[in-house]
Amino acid sequence: MPTADELISPAAAAGLVRSLSAVAPGPGLPALHRAAASLAGVGLRARNDLLREALLADLPASYADFDRTVRSAMEDPDFTGWMIWPVTDAAAVRALASDDPRAFDDALALLADLTPRLTAEFALRRLLNADLDRALADIQGWTAHPDAHVRRLASEGTRPRLPWAVRVKPLADRPEATVPILDALYRDPSDYVRRSVANHLNDLSHTAPELAVRVATAWVADPDDNTLKVVRHALRTLVKQGHPGALALLGFPPPAALTVAGPVLGATSLSVGDELPFEVTLTNDSAAETRLAVDYVVHYRKANGSTAPKVFKLTTVTLAPGETVTLARRRSFRPISTRTFHPGEHALEVQVNGVARGRAVFRLQVPREA
Repeated sequence: MPTADELISPAAAAGLVRSLSAVAPGPGLPALHRAAASLAGVGLRARNDLLREALLADLPASYADFDRTVRSAMEDPDFTGWMIWPVTDAAAVRALASDDPRAFDDALALLADLTPRLTAEFALRRLLNADLDRALADIQGWTAHPDAHVRRLASEGTRPRLPWAVRVKPLADRPEATVPILDALYRDPSDYVRRSVANHLNDLSHTAPELAVRVATAWVADPDDNTLKVVRHALRTLVKQGHPGALALLGFPPPAALTVAGPVLGATSLSVGDELPFEVTLTNDSAAETRLAVDYVVHYRKANGSTAPKVFKLTTVTLAPGETVTLARRRSFRPISTRTFHPGEHALEVQVNGVARGRAVFRLQVPREA
């Protein structure tokens, strides 16, 4: 993850001050000057919060005047980049506090206009939480916008599990609410937009797997040249979990007759820093060609003695009737920052088209200093 100084940097904050000083009414943006000078040692989100609160203190209290001030600043081509995040956040806060019934929709329009300069996906969450149906009615219109950044905002800003962003409880309660947005965008001409759509459907698959498969099935029935790629990316979590509907949709139904020999481990004991070689042999015993999605699962030992599975992609392979293939890989146990190794019994399992087909155990030695 980039550092705060690489994103909302002192230079970005100073640029924000310059852009707004030329257009903002009032006595010279004192709160924003103080906030811009106070970023040292402050994390990314806290920097955003500091600048947002300063904007709310310095810019007009009425939403309409706030909106006019920001739009005036948009005439400056340097009013762009990470300085835009606190501006979008302040716009959403100001709109939700306003008594003007037009402020909510005007704020959505402002976010759409600002998003090509950075992204308004984080601020959009405030409006979604406040009134999901009203926000979605406007957002649905963005799916036909000529700017790919705005079309992407329709998908990305409404993701159920958007990274770095607050959760939107109404979306969690109604996972089907954003499906019309995805249906409008899965064949978008921009890969930037399509990738967001795939990530959004993958988010849905965590809590509503059957819904995700139904949506993907409808897309496959009405595809373009990019649809299968979108669906593969969208269903990646379900494929790792061995979801039969997702696997069947991608052409990996349960094999009619398959012999799995292994996994055969190259060692039954190893230490942190070692690699574990293993191989598995697959034989198609049926009279028809069969497509196989082959994964392997490492069951890592936890501190309390239980194990937690982690799925890794091995390969996809098509076997003719009677054909045999042997697949060999090595799994590294080098120290990494995202995993803590614990000593004791671990296991490695093969998963074929979502079904566990073989398991072997090994012991991991962990030096005290590791």
